[in-house]
Amino acid sequence: MKEISLKHALKYILGLSLVLFFVGCSTKHAYLPTNKSVDLNSYKGTWYEVARFEHFFEKGCKNVTATYNLRNDEKIDVINRCTKIEDEKKKEAKGIAYAVDSTNSKLKVSFFRPFYGDYWIIDVDKNYKVALVGSPSREYLWILSREKTIDEKTKQRLLLKAESFGFDVDKFIWTIQE
Repeated sequence: MKEISLKHALKYILGLSLVLFFVGCSTKHAYLPTNKSVDLNSYKGTWYEVARFEHFFEKGCKNVTATYNLRNDEKIDVINRCTKIEDEKKKEAKGIAYAVDSTNSKLKVSFFRPFYGDYWIIDVDKNYKVALVGSPSREYLWILSREKTIDEKTKQRLLLKAESFGFDVDKFIWTIQE
């Protein structure tokens, strides 16, 4: 009888250890909510970058834009453009994106296929004039606008939302738009 109890105890300890291992290896961030739905026809077009978390393509850039065009195969062409601050050289990166689910708020984007990254539309206003976009890892975050600037009230609303979702808003670089 003791042998059976010991076997059960070992199975229980092993099971608990596996659960703790996988919980410990999971992301340190809670789930990232996204916009309930995104109308890609309204989202398409050119967006000005108001702010970003730094990453290699846009390092040292100003006048950053992202243009989205819908394709017939339900994918999205993506063109990111910027001007290097130090020498005024223009850069362009072309990519492709697709919606992960029917909400169209979670996209996978690739500029270097076959590698895709998360592009989650966290917030977009009803007129598709301002958007907050990020990744569930909290490594990437952008404030985008149809205009080169946004008003202070909108800026504060987006900063509060981003911060409430675990983004370190102090990492924002405020993009120069001329």
